[in-house]
Amino acid sequence: MVLLSLGVLLLLAGTSPVFSEAAANNTFRPGEELRSYRRVRAHLRRLNKPAVKTIQSPDGDTIDCVLSHLQPAFDHPGLKGMKPLDPPERPKGHRADAATQNSFQLWRVSGESCPGGTVPIRRTKEEDILRASSVKRFGRKLAVRSRHDSETGGHEHAVGYVVGDQYYGAKASLNVWAPKVTSPSEFSLSQVWVISGSFGTDLNTIEAGWQVSPQLYGDSSPRFFTYWTTDAYQATGCYNLLCSGFIQTNNMIAIGAAISPTSTYDGGQFDISLLVWKDPNHGNWWLELGSGELVGYWPSFLFSHLSEHASMVQFGGEIVNTQPQGLHTATQMGSGHYAREGFGRASYFRNLQVVDWDNSLIPVANLRVLADRPSCYDIQGGINTVWGNYFYYGGPGRNDDRCN
Repeated sequence: MVLLSLGVLLLLAGTSPVFSEAAANNTFRPGEELRSYRRVRAHLRRLNKPAVKTIQSPDGDTIDCVLSHLQPAFDHPGLKGMKPLDPPERPKGHRADAATQNSFQLWRVSGESCPGGTVPIRRTKEEDILRASSVKRFGRKLAVRSRHDSETGGHEHAVGYVVGDQYYGAKASLNVWAPKVTSPSEFSLSQVWVISGSFGTDLNTIEAGWQVSPQLYGDSSPRFFTYWTTDAYQATGCYNLLCSGFIQTNNMIAIGAAISPTSTYDGGQFDISLLVWKDPNHGNWWLELGSGELVGYWPSFLFSHLSEHASMVQFGGEIVNTQPQGLHTATQMGSGHYAREGFGRASYFRNLQVVDWDNSLIPVANLRVLADRPSCYDIQGGINTVWGNYFYYGGPGRNDDRCN
């Protein structure tokens, strides 16, 4: 579809002297390709809202400053005509971490920012959509049909998790790396999951963290991201602002934009703090990044089970293993190093907390750790007075010593 759609584009523009070998292929159907091209253009028009200011990022991203009430969320029938809500009260016990650097995203390094009353949105380009399997699947994860804390569909995890109670949020700090992803259709991410449902077709999740995804973003940079679904990734939800749902309230942070700086092996460690919690007054799920930077919220009505509370919270890493040439992928998780290497070398999550029924932040209790493929990516947990509950995790993927 990619080559044929581009061919149609060039033909319509009158700039292609030779249409390509596809024109001689008996299966080529100009009508279908034209419809496909039109679907891509229509999707771009829906996603890319009018900007009051545009900022060019050093990595090639275009950041559009869009009026808050015109962002994609308000295309949702349940949100038509509404405006973003005022910030809620933070959970009890909320403590300010180190302030988020103003330049922690590349598009901000020049000092440019979006004016008040707008939100920064990474502009979606035609090539972004063409890298996806279809317009319908653009910005979505593959459907999950079994337990989220086990290997399924090529997804492998190294996670710490709590289960067996009612959870109203989660908080953690995690360091940011730039792991190598060896195939465009694979990704490597580190995130917080807030989960409810039966791990079947009614799985609800809220997710936030950082990821490297060449297929989604077109490069190998780690990027701040969000995700949600209410039906096990089948038809609802998406990454970032690529569908109507998540309502952004912050004019300084662009969801989906590249993070800089990142941690270095035996060098400086750069981490971010994430807090997701349910506003006890309105029931919406809010996201905070760093110290006091509210990013926005997921309206409660988007969900079935999560309209009440979560039944599981997970922290950790995930990769996709497409088994290139029939071998385990060499895509890295976290820093690309095993948990045993510890601080400055392995990836970590620290100060793991959950929000209880009383809107109070409390340390996680009975944290369990799980690695689907410990020979490829492992995890080691611990607790101390400085980091509270923490764990190291990650690994290199395929290697001669352990994972093959």
